Amino acid sequence: MASPSTKPAVGEKPKVPAQSKEHPSGDKRFKVLDITMKRNQNRPDALIEVLHKAQEAFGYLEEDVLIYVAHGLKLPLSRVYGVATFYHLFSLKPSGAHTCVVCLGTACYVKGAGALLNALDQYAHIHQGETTPDGKMSLMTARCIGACGLAPAAVFDGKVAGQQTAESIVENVKNWLE
Repeated sequence: MASPSTKPAVGEKPKVPAQSKEHPSGDKRFKVLDITMKRNQNRPDALIEVLHKAQEAFGYLEEDVLIYVAHGLKLPLSRVYGVATFYHLFSLKPSGAHTCVVCLGTACYVKGAGALLNALDQYAHIHQGETTPDGKMSLMTARCIGACGLAPAAVFDGKVAGQQTAESIVENVKNWLE
């Protein structure tokens, strides 16, 4: 067996210490996925947790990340893709620098959430689930954000704002887009 300071014999693979193992791309974010998968013994039932960690590390779930997760959990890519597209918390596209989430729960919808979306469509020229071409803002919707007493409500970069009007929602995103 070769020591670390000598070359390996012909046909022998060089020894690489475990802590220096890197993804072939050199992207260290894959190491976070490896740790999460290993902690869950690469069980297929850890898929959602691993996808959450992947989105946290990469910002969104791009195709090579989905392939990596599928391989690591020994799942068909179709199943990984199916889970990633089923849950609205996962995104296959990068999101904007700022995020506006309009609640479409019953209370918000009845009190005018549709008008909020229309106002944002007119002002920012994007529909729900889209990002402005310059990447400054993403417009998302949620079935319910749990702020029914504040209806209609929206979430601006993680901060809930209640009793929104078409004018107030545009005012809240104006500085993001100018």
